[in-house]
Amino acid sequence: MKKRLFILLAVVAVVIGALAFVKTRQVKAAIARQSSFQPPPEAVTTVVARQEAWPATVSAIGSVAAVQGVTVSADLPGLVERISFESGRTVREGDVLIRLDSRQEHAQLAAAEAQRNLARLNLDRMRGLLKEGITSQAEYDRLAAESAQAQARIGEIRATIARKTIRAPFSGVLGIRHVNLGQYLDGGDPIVSLQSLRPVYVNFSVPQQQVAPMRPGVAVRVAAEGAGGPPSSGQVTAVDSVVDEATRNVQIQATFVNADGKLRPGMFVKADVSLGTGSTVVALPASSISYAPYGDSVFIVSSLKDPKGQQYRGVRQQFVKLGGARGDQVAILTGVKAGEEVVTSGVFKLRPGAAVQVNNTVQPSNKRAPEPEDS
Repeated sequence: MKKRLFILLAVVAVVIGALAFVKTRQVKAAIARQSSFQPPPEAVTTVVARQEAWPATVSAIGSVAAVQGVTVSADLPGLVERISFESGRTVREGDVLIRLDSRQEHAQLAAAEAQRNLARLNLDRMRGLLKEGITSQAEYDRLAAESAQAQARIGEIRATIARKTIRAPFSGVLGIRHVNLGQYLDGGDPIVSLQSLRPVYVNFSVPQQQVAPMRPGVAVRVAAEGAGGPPSSGQVTAVDSVVDEATRNVQIQATFVNADGKLRPGMFVKADVSLGTGSTVVALPASSISYAPYGDSVFIVSSLKDPKGQQYRGVRQQFVKLGGARGDQVAILTGVKAGEEVVTSGVFKLRPGAAVQVNNTVQPSNKRAPEPEDS
């Protein structure tokens, strides 16, 4: 009985040992296959880094303001008798815009002129009597004063009539009219806006650290969304004398000829102030930067060797120091040299030493001054 039990245990031990040997061989083979496995190369786009001259500029957000702009309003109350302009038209200084009913003033003017004529006749008669010594000097002075008052009354009525004829105070472009024929206006009621568009101002603010180079005559270029065409060119004409205590910014005013009239008061614009010679930097698309708390980096494509010593196209991670950004580009101050091939898309899925396959059929935008289609 003991002999049969011993044989059974021996058989079981042999079977277990055989299974363990087989499984060990299988695990070792799997580990060997895993160690020799190479993931497929990642598809990326690249760009060859090159040095570019970036002019020294300061960018700011501003708004357009008219050199002369006003809402024309009624000076005196009255009924609109005639409208002599169309909305949106260009007018010259002195052009009649509207006339208010002045029939009552004209009647008063006729009465005042008659009173003046009578006063003059009385004064002429009194002058003859004064020469003959028939009347006193005091009576003559009284009639002279009445004649002067009659003349002044005529001037007052004529001024009232003139104030009821509303004219353009300067040349410019009219807005949308706010009155209709036959409408009664009170003093101060708006009639139409009038803006002088040639030239115009662009007002913007810059931090106090950048005020020093902002001098009258410095070139400024502005671009307005929806205006179309190339950016407009002007120059700085005024720098505010105080710094805003809340923002520590200084207000700058630039003047633009605006010959084409595309800049209109109230427009939102992006202003670029040219500060002369700039610096030479390596400019890369913003999509090529891998941002991280421990440092910003890029992936550079180069020839690498695998553990077996075979060469392949892979990437190495290079930490960089970033400068300013313009449009789609970011300036690289240190870390990348001209001529190096830098990954521009697919950065998020890369790791140091990863194999890559470059496909530059479609590349991310890389313009210093992009013009989006939907802008």
